[in-house]
Amino acid sequence: MDRDSSDEDDDRETLIEQNDRKHNHHNNNSNHNHHQPVPTSSPQRRSSSTFHIEELQSIGGSIRRHFSRNFNKRYYYYLLAIFLPLLIVVVYYSAELRSLFSSNLSAFRVDSISDKMREAELQALYLLRQQQLSLLSLLNQSFPFHNNSENISLSNSNFSVNSNSSHNSNSNFFNNLEEEGLRFKIEDFRSALLNQLTLNKQIQQVLLSPHNSGNVNISTSDVDSAASFLGSGFGYDRCRKVESRFSDRKTIEWKPRSDKFLFPICLSGQMSNHLICLEKHMFFAALLNRVLVIPSSKFDYQYSRVLDIEHINQCLRRKVVVTFEEFAPMRKNHVHIDRFICYFSLPTPCYVDEDHVKKLKGLGISMGKLESPWKEDVKKPSKKTVQDVQTKFTSNDDVIAIGDVYFADLEQEWVMQPGGPLAHRCKTLIEPSRLILLTAQRFIQTFLGKNFIALHFRRHGFLKFCNVKKPSCFYPIPQAADCIARVVERANAPVIYLSTDAAESETDLLQSLIVVNGKTVPLVKRPSHTSVEKWDALLSRHGIDGDPQVEAMLDKTICAMSSVFIGASGSTFTEDILRLRKDWESTSLCDEYLCQGELPNFIAEDE
Repeated sequence: MDRDSSDEDDDRETLIEQNDRKHNHHNNNSNHNHHQPVPTSSPQRRSSSTFHIEELQSIGGSIRRHFSRNFNKRYYYYLLAIFLPLLIVVVYYSAELRSLFSSNLSAFRVDSISDKMREAELQALYLLRQQQLSLLSLLNQSFPFHNNSENISLSNSNFSVNSNSSHNSNSNFFNNLEEEGLRFKIEDFRSALLNQLTLNKQIQQVLLSPHNSGNVNISTSDVDSAASFLGSGFGYDRCRKVESRFSDRKTIEWKPRSDKFLFPICLSGQMSNHLICLEKHMFFAALLNRVLVIPSSKFDYQYSRVLDIEHINQCLRRKVVVTFEEFAPMRKNHVHIDRFICYFSLPTPCYVDEDHVKKLKGLGISMGKLESPWKEDVKKPSKKTVQDVQTKFTSNDDVIAIGDVYFADLEQEWVMQPGGPLAHRCKTLIEPSRLILLTAQRFIQTFLGKNFIALHFRRHGFLKFCNVKKPSCFYPIPQAADCIARVVERANAPVIYLSTDAAESETDLLQSLIVVNGKTVPLVKRPSHTSVEKWDALLSRHGIDGDPQVEAMLDKTICAMSSVFIGASGSTFTEDILRLRKDWESTSLCDEYLCQGELPNFIAEDE
């Protein structure tokens, strides 16, 4: 007969309860009578032990089955819910740790490379400084420049220039190119050395720049001394101004008799030639103690538009020049030239032809026969002295005329001095009018700034003229551009003022080819007058804008104020600019003729 599960459970509970009582009773007996143990062979002990073990085994199996069922069904999800997030956290932080260690290693490697680069830069700075000192030493040893040359004194960190030369004139300097050939070669060599020093300086600046940042503090002596040296800029300006030594001039006083006059005859060439001729006539007037009469615009140029005539009298503090309009009333409007003396007798006396004679007569001027005190050929002028002129041209006549003295070779060392051969209190006697001077300053302030190069680039009619000369002075545009670029590099000027009569096709090509350090250097020309721009308002207001002679003098004035001037060999326009620069003490060591010392790389055949 089968028993149901409830009966089995009741029996199990009864047996467990009985076993517990027996077990308790046994413990009590053992506590009181432990000296009397029950023998293990006793039927009672065996029966009780066997039953106890069987029950424990039965209970253990039941518990294991119960725990297994509940774990599989209930606790599996709890454990999964607990350990899965933990697993995710562990994986995440393990990845972060790997990234952290990787970053640390990378930073370590970068720091190591950075240290090596810093060390290499400092070593490069040291080597560059040694090269720099060697170049400076070579420059110092190569150019002692004794006598009338420059004395250059160099130190470790900078070098200063003490000019002891008397540089009598830029014109004289440029007119003796053959004699000065060696000097130009030396200047080229010095320029090459300075270019290398400049490159050295630029490299040092590049290497030094990261060490001057706020994040890096380098206090090594090499870097400090390099920074100090670089900051000095070598202490040398290769295009510095030439010392004029104005106070050391050899001069004579111009103290004319108020009733004795000299009428100048200047007929050769254009305005620039006439200005040079007029300056020489002033020297003649001073030697002969006469007042100089500025010619009428009906016979010559209208000088009053371009020159400050009263400035000449103010500089000498006496009346030494008068205009023809002032002179005619003194002679009661009946002007007679008592003696007409020609400096050159060949090929034509005084360059005076029938047309010029008619112009003089049209002014109410009468004159006698042309005469010459000596035989002098304009193509081969001989050197003359002050005594020669005073002996041959001195006269008791009230009015004498002398012409044309443009080509006269008279005391060139006196004439070409800064300020000229006459004693006066100004920088120069013949200078642009106040209106032109102010207009030039306004143009420079508007378009150019303080540091600019001026280029007189003569082309019109110059090809044939230059090719007759030996050597030729007419250069192909690409060759001219190379020569100009070299001057720009030496002068470190950002812009070029262009005074030229060249066609636009030539100037456009020239502009495209003047490139320095990868940058095109702009060529600036004077724009046409417009009401919008105010830099030339003074000329417009006084009605002299558009006058060709005024514009030419304005060009000269701007060029004379430049930092560096590049002229056209053989041009009197250039020579007059050089005269102004010399007198205004703006002559630079970098002033030169275009492609000076070079031959054109191509010369056309003669007709």
